[in-house]
Amino acid sequence: MQILVCIKQVPASTRVEVDPVTGVLKRDGADAKMNPYDLFALEAAFRIREAVGGEVTVLTMGPPQAEAIIREAYAMGADKGVILSDRAFAGADVLATAYAISEGARVTGPYDLILCGKQTTDGDTAQVGSEVAEQLGLPSLANVMALEPDGDKGLRVVMDMGDSVLEAAVAFPCVISVDKDICEPRLPSYLKKKATAGREVKYYAFADLPGADKSRCGLGGSPTQVARIFPPEVNDSREMLEGDDAALASQIADRLIAAKFI
Repeated sequence: MQILVCIKQVPASTRVEVDPVTGVLKRDGADAKMNPYDLFALEAAFRIREAVGGEVTVLTMGPPQAEAIIREAYAMGADKGVILSDRAFAGADVLATAYAISEGARVTGPYDLILCGKQTTDGDTAQVGSEVAEQLGLPSLANVMALEPDGDKGLRVVMDMGDSVLEAAVAFPCVISVDKDICEPRLPSYLKKKATAGREVKYYAFADLPGADKSRCGLGGSPTQVARIFPPEVNDSREMLEGDDAALASQIADRLIAAKFI
């Protein structure tokens, strides 16, 4: 079985710079990590591979520094890694991102199963997995909280529908977006890291995606635009109050009244 897991490198902290012109995050040089939700998709892929055999390929879109999460996936057990890296992909919204990923899947596939994390911690849209499925014309299931192979023809899944739980069967090929806690992600292995240090990571530019429409990629191909984005304000000022219980209560009350909280 050929399994593709879509992963993403996201900022490692809330202190990130924003391009004042385009309104998108400046990712080059920023501290980054693998999107936490993608770890659950990776673990689900490994368990399916252990059950039925096959290969796990990881695919990401981003600058060359995104190779770090491909290497992390190798250390966890992934077999192959692909990066879509080109200025033509920069500034993409969810639709343009899904389009580029789907074109990457066409070139590097075919795949029996495509797995995605529920959402990313930088965008939180929870849309890319379903949009990739739409681009590829594949069935899609989201909010999957449990899954298991149904022979070699498909999967049986359990989905969290908010106020109910839905069980379903889906045939391959398909796209599944998994929720957190579907399983416990394994830690990267130092031995696997050493063993895969020289393993190839394949880079694909826009020119390597035959038939892709450039007008549907990147910032220019994004129908939604960010009007304003900014990091949260940090206020770590503090004041120490001293005195007995009555004095402290009075001082706190004075400050609440001054701030018009009471």
